[in-house]
Amino acid sequence: MPVFDPYTPIFWQRIVVAIICGGIIGLERQLRGKPAGIRTSILICLGTEVFVALGALLTTDIAGADPSRVVGQVVTGIGFLGAGVIMAKEGLVQGVTSAAVIWMLAAIGSAIGLGHEHGGVVLAVLTVGVLTGVELLETSFLLLREGVHAPHLSFRRRRDDDTPSPRDPS
Repeated sequence: MPVFDPYTPIFWQRIVVAIICGGIIGLERQLRGKPAGIRTSILICLGTEVFVALGALLTTDIAGADPSRVVGQVVTGIGFLGAGVIMAKEGLVQGVTSAAVIWMLAAIGSAIGLGHEHGGVVLAVLTVGVLTGVELLETSFLLLREGVHAPHLSFRRRRDDDTPSPRDPS
């Protein structure tokens, strides 16, 4: 049974799972006002699923075709998309977490495209768990918010003035 036939239930199952996984992660990003919200996350996950499923289909249609080449090209292409959300502003690099989320969305889409829908759902839930769990840790422990992650300029001023931080014994 062809996997990429819109008249089969497996085709729609993978499409729906990719949309749900991208939507779960995109909702978390959008609620926090971060780049790559719901629409972008769904489209990254769905597009990756489609490309990888088509690559896997090539192995059954064309002798000697290698679906891992499609996955490799997805990784390269998604890296450029992720690089587009990283910016440097006043000496601070911003958007690295959003770029990592974009890479995870592509990984989840790849898993779904290769037929591992349950794994894709688990990865989506784990990704949201990491994003929200680390946020809870950062708000719970003041020391985790020092340095480049400090939300208050006063922490940075202390370091710029060579005043020792609470963790620096000198």
